[in-house]
Amino acid sequence: MDILRLTLRQLQIFVAVARMGSTTAASAEVSLCQSATSSAVNELERLLSMRLFDRAGKRLLLNDNGRALLPRALALLDGAAGIERMTRDGMEQAQSLRIGASTTIANYVLPTLLGVFFGERYQDRTTAWRSSVKIGNTRVICDAVAAFELDIGLIEGPSHQASLAVTPWLQDELIIVSSPDSMLAGLTQGPAAVERVSVKALRDLVWLLREPGSGTREATDQLLLPHLRSYRRSIEIGSSEAIKHAAAEGLGAACLSQWVVSDLVKSKRLRRIPTTLPKLTRQCYLVVHHDKQATPALLRFIAQATSFVSPSANSETGKPSL
Repeated sequence: MDILRLTLRQLQIFVAVARMGSTTAASAEVSLCQSATSSAVNELERLLSMRLFDRAGKRLLLNDNGRALLPRALALLDGAAGIERMTRDGMEQAQSLRIGASTTIANYVLPTLLGVFFGERYQDRTTAWRSSVKIGNTRVICDAVAAFELDIGLIEGPSHQASLAVTPWLQDELIIVSSPDSMLAGLTQGPAAVERVSVKALRDLVWLLREPGSGTREATDQLLLPHLRSYRRSIEIGSSEAIKHAAAEGLGAACLSQWVVSDLVKSKRLRRIPTTLPKLTRQCYLVVHHDKQATPALLRFIAQATSFVSPSANSETGKPSL
């Protein structure tokens, strides 16, 4: 058996320096002085017989070797942390989950899924467990899964992280909405009403958009821009909830998930606008790290998530059914 020369502590320091960009900034995170942190990095490079960082003044920037090592180091540290949790908390680690969800899924899909998944556990008072949910846009969730900060991510847009295993999940329909009193809604009413609003009319609208990095924004860019060519007038807002209420107040038009707008459409504060565009749908995904060691809880959660039998919105609640 080969004798291991590397230690988990060295890899922990390496990851901290890679994240912070300097030994000074990383030293507080790893509870060492700057000189000890720097020595640990130098020793790791000596053991591996390769440089892991490019030096730019006081900055340490990952080179090709460091970028190749980083995901392997993260995987090893995640596994070691799991072992520590298991020995500290018994079977609690095997029962617990760190779940990430992009905002639309977190607000409109995840509560239903969690209610079913955790329902049986509420009745079991003999087993200790704790779980957490992180909410962010698709890019934030993918970054956290890639860094082993989350066990699984539920996202509304495609992942661009090569380290993640991506599984197609639900399909969501995006619809164009505006205030019932807006000029856009007026085109489909009255004596001169059109059956469907043309692309030319859509190009003249003020568009209410999510921020870059969100799954909704990526989907709308992919689905709308080939037809609109650009958003001539737009307002970026970092929340789909805020966008739908802004649209209801007549601030502009929005292209949002059916799950998000169903309540205001039902109450007639928003009007769904028929257009000459093809049906707008997007794929949602489950993402886990390729090197993630799946616990029984994670495997059960994935099985529960994939048991969603209908990706369409329930007519009364706007939520997917199980």
